[in-house]
Amino acid sequence: MTSPFHTAYSILNFCILMRIAIIGTGYVGLVSGACFAEMGASVTCLDKDAHKINQLRNGIIPLYEPGLTAMVTRNLSQGRLAFESKPEQVLNNADIFFIAVGTPSQPDGQADLSSIEAVARQIGQNLQHDTVIVVKSTVPPGTCHHLKKIIEEEIRLRAGDASFELAFNPEFLKEGSAIKDFMSPDRIIIGADTSKAVRILQKLYAPFMLKNDRLLVMDTVSAEMSKYVSNSMLAARISLMNEISRLCEAVGADICRVREGVGSDTRIGNSFLYAGCGYGGSCFPKDIRALIRTANEHGVTMDILEAVEQCNQQQKRFLIGKVKKAVAQTSRDQSSTVALWGLSFKPETDDIREAPSMALIEELLKDGIRLRVYDPAAMDSTRQRWGEALYYADDMYDAASGADVLVLTTEWKEFRLPDWKNVYRSMASRHIVDGRNIYCRSDLEAWGFTYQGIGCSSTVDLP
Repeated sequence: MTSPFHTAYSILNFCILMRIAIIGTGYVGLVSGACFAEMGASVTCLDKDAHKINQLRNGIIPLYEPGLTAMVTRNLSQGRLAFESKPEQVLNNADIFFIAVGTPSQPDGQADLSSIEAVARQIGQNLQHDTVIVVKSTVPPGTCHHLKKIIEEEIRLRAGDASFELAFNPEFLKEGSAIKDFMSPDRIIIGADTSKAVRILQKLYAPFMLKNDRLLVMDTVSAEMSKYVSNSMLAARISLMNEISRLCEAVGADICRVREGVGSDTRIGNSFLYAGCGYGGSCFPKDIRALIRTANEHGVTMDILEAVEQCNQQQKRFLIGKVKKAVAQTSRDQSSTVALWGLSFKPETDDIREAPSMALIEELLKDGIRLRVYDPAAMDSTRQRWGEALYYADDMYDAASGADVLVLTTEWKEFRLPDWKNVYRSMASRHIVDGRNIYCRSDLEAWGFTYQGIGCSSTVDLP
């Protein structure tokens, strides 16, 4: 009988010998490549952007993710991770391909599949040996079948004889904890229509599941749907609580107490129940729009998801209204200065895509309000978007200096216990808008600040 140790050793040895090519060095591709290499696999990440590849070869990481730079540098130095911009040097030397290119929203909400279709054609034009092709990009249901036809057609046009298996393996990485999520996944979904693809991916992912098998196998269309539905469910919870927060303010309730009461129900739980100023990022907004568009194309209405999207936009406007109200109370209006603590859509990332802070900045600039901003990671990306229209502070206290209104939009840890004495002395007027409900109103009011939270009535006194 084979011992558990021997089984684990064989699996790990399989992965060491396996050559992996990852096409796309964005967030998903780079994290996936680094984590596979960390487990001993030989990984080459391919990207058409030669400048980006040169930076990666030198250990310069184009995005902020805790622990990623160290992992990339370590595996580069040990020869398990490489970066390449020439596809012909990669496509014929890999046992398994992962496609991890972007599928952004088009103006009508439809997922833009042009990049992933181009990759499929490129693979079909160059593939010389049997392999497994794995789509990791988030794509509408039925896309894998579409890509398979593209690859087959390209192979046929050049009279090639290479065969391949196509699978869908969605990512469930949270920005800020992506490495932990990849190395210790709560589930791994494999969508495949053949047993061969399943067996190979089972072996590849076995080192990530030595303690507990969390691998789920299904058909490709169901796997594609699973990714969209997961994000939709989470976004729906956020939007529902945000909508309830507005009602709490109207009736004199406290959303934080309501959350505690609701979350204590084991059927519901506490995750994604925090009211705030709306969700953003690269996943929830585009995936919800894409799923709505897919449903419309098939004659199915998505009333709840459309309401989720609408509610999220309303919550951002809700925050904007609170800030404008605070500005009006300073009696300086357009001459007022607003400080923003936090620019990224969530902590531990530099991603500002569809962040509530961006909508707030746009509206306040229209009103001629001066803005002083600070974020631990997202200053460069914000400067790229807004240029010199903003004052980029050196730290949180520099941002608050001379401000009439201080707005918290991202709950970074360093914002949780500020020196309020310092803040009070440096601000011109003392209005706080807490877009994430991390501060105690009574404490701030005792200092002399005027406080507004989200879903917290001014009549509610917290114990």
